[in-house]
Amino acid sequence: MSTLIDTNILIDLLGTGPVFEGSVDAVLRQADAGPIVIGAVVWAELATSAVQEEQLMRRLAWLRPRREPFPFEAAYAAGLAHWSYRDRGGQRERTLPDFLIGAHALVAGHRLLTRDPKRYRAYFPTLDLTSPESHS
Repeated sequence: MSTLIDTNILIDLLGTGPVFEGSVDAVLRQADAGPIVIGAVVWAELATSAVQEEQLMRRLAWLRPRREPFPFEAAYAAGLAHWSYRDRGGQRERTLPDFLIGAHALVAGHRLLTRDPKRYRAYFPTLDLTSPESHS
């Protein structure tokens, strides 16, 4: 099964220390199970890092990721999930990318590797999720 990697995991991979090691182990486990995917929304979020795009591509090349555009079919599901979040009293303005990422993984049939499985599970209950802490 293919695994879409959430932005927080890729940020971990660009760093060092215990979080880095846990995320590397999780990515390696998922790579053994199938292709690693980086979505367009995740790539856009990485643009806010201090690393230039060419450097990002070189530093993440060992993943041999499949780069994937955002599927139009996921847009409506992401919008509904975001609306539900706001309707439940959610206050964070920056959450739409998370819903776009979750909907992308769901519609494309990818597992999602994230450090924030609780948020995704609340709005995408059928999404196959894993995290560095789950060791799955």
